[in-house]
Amino acid sequence: MAPLPKRRHSTRRGGKRKAAIKLTLLGLMACKNCGKPVLAHRVCKNCGYYGGKEVVKQKAIKTKKI
Repeated sequence: MAPLPKRRHSTRRGGKRKAAIKLTLLGLMACKNCGKPVLAHRVCKNCGYYGGKEVVKQKAIKTKKI
């Protein structure tokens, strides 16, 4: 048989445990190339640069002539 608790934990005791669980802020930085906010240690989704070097080539946006 597996061990069982003798008494039920109170809601206060459970609440104290859950109070320690917090949300953390994201590490946002400004992109050195375009200035948009980017998560730390990740490639910029806007321009494709990381650490001052182009890592991901961005597709050119086609414009229609009227």
